[in-house]
Amino acid sequence: MRGHALGSGPAQRSSAVHEMGIMSDVLTTCENIARDAGKDRITHIALTVGELTDIQDFALEFAFEALSPQTMAAGAALAVTYIAPESRCTACGKVYGHDRFTMLCPACGSFEVQQLRGRELQIDTIEADDEEERTCDDD
Repeated sequence: MRGHALGSGPAQRSSAVHEMGIMSDVLTTCENIARDAGKDRITHIALTVGELTDIQDFALEFAFEALSPQTMAAGAALAVTYIAPESRCTACGKVYGHDRFTMLCPACGSFEVQQLRGRELQIDTIEADDEEERTCDDD
């Protein structure tokens, strides 16, 4: 089960509550996908998170640990890949990495840039199984 984008608007300022809401949505989405595939337990969730989303890694992991025990993902592993910001200058065409505060083009100094990466928030993969698969694995 692969690739499901989450969220659509600009990132909000981060707080533990922000990550709890995001993780709640991630878990609900993963449960729906797993159920649709006939599974009853999620064993692994892989996410991609852009560094400009204001999602804090420690808060996201805390939210997963706090919320997952009440879901099909109880005992599951969480893997998060963070994506650094990258933009293209629309004036000179240079593609470059940057931090959240310095986006102007290092080649020509233009503020006219197109952001290419850094705001991602998606579920990349979900690994899940069902009672029959667990019984077969135990034999």
